[in-house]
Amino acid sequence: MNDLLTPTLKCFLLLLAPMTLLTSCKKNAIGGNSVLQGYVMHHSKYISNARVFIKFNATEFPGTDTTKYDAKVTANANGYYQVKVYQGSYYLYGYGYDSQVQINNGTVTGGLSIKIRYKETINTDVPVTE
Repeated sequence: MNDLLTPTLKCFLLLLAPMTLLTSCKKNAIGGNSVLQGYVMHHSKYISNARVFIKFNATEFPGTDTTKYDAKVTANANGYYQVKVYQGSYYLYGYGYDSQVQINNGTVTGGLSIKIRYKETINTDVPVTE
């Protein structure tokens, strides 16, 4: 009575368990059930069409080289961005243009790190400066 499982069923269960663990908990990726949203802002001004670069599994600023980021979204004309992600830690780096800024050809940049849980929605503005 101790051996209720056949050898084939035991083998199947041993293979299925690790696969379930690997696929059941995605972290740090685009397309999950959590939402990061807000505005790209320079002081109190919304930065239209700014890009928000996203670095997965990051809590510190990865640098200004945007090719090292894992994904990006573009804010709308009102500076609003929204992206669906899986739970995890992310660094958001905003890059845009403010016509009232006289230095750096009006380029404004900045960012923040954020941690999000499963099925959580976080409203956070990405602050940028000259």
